[in-house]
Parts: sequence; C-alpha cells; structure tokens
Amino acid sequence: RVKMVLDKIKSDGLIPTLETVFKKLDEPLPLGYCNAGEVIAVGEGVESFKIGDRVASNGNHAEIVSIPKNLVVRIPDNVSYEEASFTVIGAIGLQGIRLLNPTFGETVVVVGLGLIGLITGQLLRANGCRVIGLDFDEAKVQLAKELGMDGINVSGDTNSVEAVMQRTFGVGADGVIITASSKSDDIISQAAQMSRKRGRIILVGVIGLDIRRSDFYEKELSFQVSCSYGPGRYDEAYEQKGIDYPLPYVRWTEKRNFEAVLQALADRTLNVGKLISEVVDLEQYNTIYGAISQSRSIASLIRFPLTDAEPARKVAVSGSVTYTPRQPVLGVIGAGNFTKMVIVPTLRKLNAQLKYIASDKGLTGTMLAKKYNIGYSTTDYKEILSDAEVNTVLITVRHNLHAKLCLEAIQAGKNVFVEKPLALHREEVDQIKAALGQHPASSLTVGFNRRFSPFAVMAKELLRGSSAMQVICTMNAGAIPANSWVHDMQVGGGRIIGEACHLIDLITYFTGSLVEEVVMSALGTDPRENTDNAVITIKYKNGSQGVINYFANGSKAYSKERVEVYSEGRTIVIDNYRKMKCYGFSKSGMSSSQDKGHKNQFELFLKKIQQGEKVLIPASEILNTSYAALAALESLKTRQWVKVDD
Repeated sequence: RVKMVLDKIKSDGLIPTLETVFKKLDEPLPLGYCNAGEVIAVGEGVESFKIGDRVASNGNHAEIVSIPKNLVVRIPDNVSYEEASFTVIGAIGLQGIRLLNPTFGETVVVVGLGLIGLITGQLLRANGCRVIGLDFDEAKVQLAKELGMDGINVSGDTNSVEAVMQRTFGVGADGVIITASSKSDDIISQAAQMSRKRGRIILVGVIGLDIRRSDFYEKELSFQVSCSYGPGRYDEAYEQKGIDYPLPYVRWTEKRNFEAVLQALADRTLNVGKLISEVVDLEQYNTIYGAISQSRSIASLIRFPLTDAEPARKVAVSGSVTYTPRQPVLGVIGAGNFTKMVIVPTLRKLNAQLKYIASDKGLTGTMLAKKYNIGYSTTDYKEILSDAEVNTVLITVRHNLHAKLCLEAIQAGKNVFVEKPLALHREEVDQIKAALGQHPASSLTVGFNRRFSPFAVMAKELLRGSSAMQVICTMNAGAIPANSWVHDMQVGGGRIIGEACHLIDLITYFTGSLVEEVVMSALGTDPRENTDNAVITIKYKNGSQGVINYFANGSKAYSKERVEVYSEGRTIVIDNYRKMKCYGFSKSGMSSSQDKGHKNQFELFLKKIQQGEKVLIPASEILNTSYAALAALESLKTRQWVKVDD
C-alpha cells in the first residue's frame, strides 16, 4: 500500500494524494460478520428460503441485514441462535482443516487458542486427530484441556518445539494450523521445527512471514495460507450473483462449510457454549466494544431486539437545513468511492444545497450526510424522485444502473447529472434520447469532466477558429483485477465504455464536431470485448481525426493521461492535467496542481440550473459520444469501421 501511495504521488501530485488518503481513513467500518436470526423477507428469484426460516449468515452486525443467498444457511432445529452465531467464524477454522487434509490418528498442533483456535481444535478432534494446543494464556490453555485438547502454556521458559517433540516421541507433528495473530516471524519458524518430515503447515491467522529456507528445506515441508470461509470467498459471481460451484467438482464451498459447522453443532461434536463469555442486549453494546482491547473473553454475543416495525428507509440527519427556492436542490443517488472522495466534497465546497443522499445499505450514505450536512439519508432512491423540492438528481451508482435511473429521473422532471457512462446498451441511449424529447423541462449532463479542466479550457481557447485537427489521447490506465465489476459486461460494461468515453468527449470538445465513424483494435490475436488494451481511431464530420490509446499494461511511474493536439503547424501537449506545453503559440504553456475539471464542471452545472439555462454539454454531443463508445465495441467484433448516429 505504501508503494501505491508513492505511485499516486508521482502521477497525481502530493496534495490530491493526501486528500484521498485522509478521506479513506475517515470512513467508518461496519462491525462484525457472524449473525443468526429469522428470515423476514426474501429477494426476487430466491426459492431456497422462506419467511420464518431460522438462518445463520455473514454480514454486518445490525437488527436487519440483507445477505446474498450463497452466504446464508438454515439452522438445524436442535441448534440455538446463540450456537448458530458461531457458524461463520467456525468455517474459517474448518477451511484451514480442509487445506491440511488430516487423516484419522494424525497429530495436529493448533498455535493460538483464541476463538478460531479453540473451534479448530474441536473440529480436528471430531475428525479423529490428536490435538496439541499452544498459547501464552493459561485460562485459554485450561479451556482447551476441558474441550479435549492437550493444552500447553508456552509462556515463560516453556519451549514450544521441545514440548511438541516430547509429545510426539521425537517424530514431530503431522500438521500445524496457525490461528494466532502476531507480527513475530518466530511462529512460522517454530511451526516448521515442530513438524515431522514432509509435514504440513496451514496459516489461518496473521503472523510475520520472514521464512527461513533452512527450516523448510530439509524436511520438505508444505506451507499454505487459508482464505477465509472457503471456495467462493471474494468471488462476485458466487457471493453476489448466487452462482454456485458444482458439488462434484468443489465439494466444500464456503456455504457448504457453513452447513458442516452447523451439523457439528447439531451432533454436539462442536461445543461453543464454553466459549461464550457474555450475552448482552444491543443497548449495552458498549460493555463489549468499549473494553474489547482489555477483555480476556473468548466470545461475546449481542442480542438484537425483536421488532415488528417497518425498517426506516429515510433518516433525517440534518433536519434544521432549509433550502432556498429557485436554487438547485440536489439529491445524490449512490455513495461509492468516487462520490465520497470527489463529488460530495466538491459540491459542499460550492455550497450546493444537498437534501438527500441514497445508498444501498444506508451506512455510507448516513456517514456522508452527517459529515457534509446533508438533510436526509435514504435507502430508497424513489424518495428523491418523488420529492417536489428536489429539482436536480445526481446519479453515481454502478454503470448498469445509470440508464435506468437516468430515465426515471428525466420522467420525474428533474435536471439529471449522471456519471459516465450514460448507458451500456444502444437501446438505453435511444430510450434516454426519446425521454428528453418528451420531457423538455428536464435536462441531462454526463460527468465528462475532462473538458472542464483549466488546461482543456485554455487549449480550446488557443485552438479557436482552427480548421480540422488531429488529437491523440493516451490513457495509461493501469490494470485492475480481472474479477472487478468494471470488467463485467453486464455490470460495468468494460473500461472502453466506462472510461474511454471520457476521451471521446474530450476530442469532441476540441474539434467542435460530432463523431462520424470509429474503428477499434485491441491487443492480442483474439481480444475480448472487455479488453482494456485498445486503440480507437475516430473520424469527425468536420474532417478532424482522433486516436485514443487506452492501455492497462504500462508503468504506473508514467503519466496516467496525455493529450496531444496538432493543428495548422501548432501543437499542444497536456500532461496528466498538471502541465501544458504549447508549440507555435505566443503562450508557452502552464502548470499547476492536478485539475481534471471536477470543480469547474459542478460549478458551471449548478450555475446553469440556477439561471434556467440547464444545458452544460449539448445533448447532441452527449448522445453522440455514448453511441461512439458503443460503436467502438461493435467495431472490435466486426473488425470494420462503424458509423455513429448523431
């Protein structure tokens, strides 16, 4: 992470990087991930659960949680809610055992007898293993003994390696599961020393990993790090979309691990009653969290109150705020990173009247409402659309929802600002185009902020009156994980539609013309449509040409964005919106801190609405740019130039 910050300083500058870091540190973190309760509602298409089912799940600690179906399991009749609340954390220990793959009669050492360690030890015993538990805390060692383990207190002069070797008659442990949390590198070294030849070591906890080759070489030891609850973890297709892995090929997914833990609880081979230190009502939560760093308890449970009340979908946060008539009154739909880091702080600096912020879960939206004095936090965006006082709606959600929400806001008579892209499909652009014609009181702006950068504005002024020009834009975008939602064509639409549209709009701004046709080629012999290494060539109606180099395979040390404009023996080069050099002009250039135009964009947007003009970017350019981005992807498939609609 330090390297990421240093790279960002090089590309974006010190001040923007510091602002980003401090905003990130200021975010609240939802607590907890182990729940047990009753189903009060099921989502569309969910057939495996019904209202009234007793279930265990992961998720934040709250009275009501919304959980994807692959992270929820039914509780057996003879297992209490208190016992079932250990399901998820038990699966963490169980996944470590799955990786160790112990056989009946093997000796396994569990290093660290906290909650996960004590559960892991019991599950190992249920698997027919002899378990040796190591910890510095005598109370935990005694508890391990009560649960059938051979507990050893390794505080003081006790040598953990010698103790294990004595108990295994000099052979060493068949396996070691590390459930401890420590910065020390000694733990991994000791685990190797207490293992038999060709033994296995599994890391479930967090420790120092400065591994000495000599510890592992002679014994040919195996070492593996366990990932949370099991297969499916952090896979959006499995967790969020509910696409299960076939049982014959992936026997133990995270959900099936949950079920196995519950079965162990039902069979009484796993005893969690001895691990519960206290059960408190929600109102006394501070007795747990307030002293958690000093507490020696193993597990504390919070009991949430039963309520028949309909959950609040709208919360007044800054009720004393009043809104000036005939001024822009804003509702923001979406509270993701860009909204938190850029949009809301920028709007607040401009003294914008923010009445609502809508978010999926409510936590982030409420945090932003409190921090930036926004009137209401809601989880129902239709509250914004139905409020007559709100005349302006900002849409900053994931890309697949842009067109739907944009269309609804236009039909509600609002001025709409939607982050790019406008839409993921041509039919959606067609619908928005038609809606604008049917609702003339509404207006549409897309967040093509690059054209509002001081560098772009100055370049446009210098180029005023120029004939056809050539523009080259290079986006050194950097790689993002292949499983990111941005690459999902049904959710993010890929980076060409999602981000390269910025550059199409910028070239349109410079040329003062609309795109006539485009062609795109991509890296590789058979590129996918979600490629992020591509070259787009654009022909404009006034004869201008544009080239967009969108690359994800470059160095982060190089500028992220570079724009070159060539016209009538003159050249302008914009480097990462921090420097501009002019050749063939009386002005040599300019430099400043990075400014991609967000502040200017919103300032002009609010001013236009206030003055009743509303049009910030001509609708013809917004629609043409959106069609052009979609045409670029079509060109990749047909390998031909594709005409673009106005």
